[in-house]
Amino acid sequence: MKKKLVMRGVMGFPIGVTIGYAITIIISILVGDGRFYPVTAELAAEMGSELNAVILQTVLCGIVGTGFAMASVIWEIDTWSIVKQTGIYFAIACIVMFPISYAANWMYHSVAGVLSYVGIFVAIFAIAWLVQYSMWKKKIRKINEGIEDLH
Repeated sequence: MKKKLVMRGVMGFPIGVTIGYAITIIISILVGDGRFYPVTAELAAEMGSELNAVILQTVLCGIVGTGFAMASVIWEIDTWSIVKQTGIYFAIACIVMFPISYAANWMYHSVAGVLSYVGIFVAIFAIAWLVQYSMWKKKIRKINEGIEDLH
């Protein structure tokens, strides 16, 4: 289990960086003025330069990727119920995401900003969970049908 955690963590860092970079491209496209927005203006101001902010955000995205990748082993603990797996994975995701999101200025530093970020995070988590659950349920149904065909 420890080896699996380390391997996933190592693989998760570059995946987190890649996803973070892809998100900056998507945000820049959505802004629609032809400019690239690698970080928030607030983070660039706090860090003293855009370059310093990009470096920090890159490291933070890697840490997010590492955290999510390592936490994914939870889904392989067969002795836990799906409710326990989901609850613990969600708790870890929150512990990883919220401080980093706050530090990277991905949310406004106000009560409304934090609450809206939490709402968006919960909605995205729920949608992703439902999609994964549906996909696995369909795969399991096909496996069971194959087993029934053998008898």
